[in-house]
Amino acid sequence: MSIRKRLESTLAGDPVEQPVYLVYDWFVKNRDIDWSHLFDLGLGQMNHVDVIEFERPHLDIVETEAIVNGQTRKDIRWITDIGELHEYYLDGWLQEYLIKSPEDYQIMAYALSDTTITPTDTYYDQSEAELGENGITVAHLGWTPYECRRTALQEIQIDYAGLERFSIDILQEQPELLELIELLNDQIVEAFKQILKTKAQHIKLWENVSIETMGPKIFRKYHMPIYRRIFEVLDGSDKKLQVHYDGKLRVIADDIHYMPLDGIDSLTGPPEGDITAADARSAWPDKFFWLHPNLGWFSLPENELVAKIKRVVEDAGPTRFCLMISEEVPPNWEISVPIVLHTLKNMNS
Repeated sequence: MSIRKRLESTLAGDPVEQPVYLVYDWFVKNRDIDWSHLFDLGLGQMNHVDVIEFERPHLDIVETEAIVNGQTRKDIRWITDIGELHEYYLDGWLQEYLIKSPEDYQIMAYALSDTTITPTDTYYDQSEAELGENGITVAHLGWTPYECRRTALQEIQIDYAGLERFSIDILQEQPELLELIELLNDQIVEAFKQILKTKAQHIKLWENVSIETMGPKIFRKYHMPIYRRIFEVLDGSDKKLQVHYDGKLRVIADDIHYMPLDGIDSLTGPPEGDITAADARSAWPDKFFWLHPNLGWFSLPENELVAKIKRVVEDAGPTRFCLMISEEVPPNWEISVPIVLHTLKNMNS
């Protein structure tokens, strides 16, 4: 049975005979690894594609690059008629956020206002043709900060303002911040309405939720209402929502239980996360687990790595799960990834 058919079977709730092991397409494109060898051994691929296009009439983005003290500096300017926002990166790592003051939220809101949101199947069709039977295509609402890759609170905290600025402003309930949240939430609801017109079945939000960055009260106050609006849009359709929750989740386990999410992407156990696969399955019996084995496992002796993989498979099963390379490729991939693939292939033999 092909990787695609095995995934479709377990996504439908059939017993998992041979667990699937997938790698994000981002790593295939950006890591110098013998992927063809790993694919020959049985590794599958998860592609992510845009199914929504955003036209931002009030925003021009200008990017420049320079070498500074041996590092690549990328400067990004958001230019609008009422002001500019600026951020920069060193060797790919963000050094300065776009939003530095409450007034910047107003510029951001103007930059993202009057947006036209339209559906497209172009990239989905291309991905499906390229993947064939070797994986699955998951749609998202974009991968750049001027799209809607996350819900508003996550986008602002992670990409626009940073944790310190965001934490101060959300606790003080800065009006400019609350207005930006409302604008972005309305746009993401409209984007999901447009998604209904596409071929994609599985939709991912890159939430990167780890509850210690906000606490359960803020999660319930700001996240739960927008999730409810999204689920109202999706209700009765064939679209399934996956959320990238790769951090600590235990204190909101009951909240997650009552959300009609189809799956949790990059679900990670302790110590990175705080909920084991067994506890997750007890808390969320019907949800699909896209499991991310802890990177520390891959430096263990082979017998210990095999034992860890077998345990997480047993704890997550017997239905609705797979394993992923989703946070980083194991540094000793030449040895460890084939071990995992061999272990999964022989779980029921």
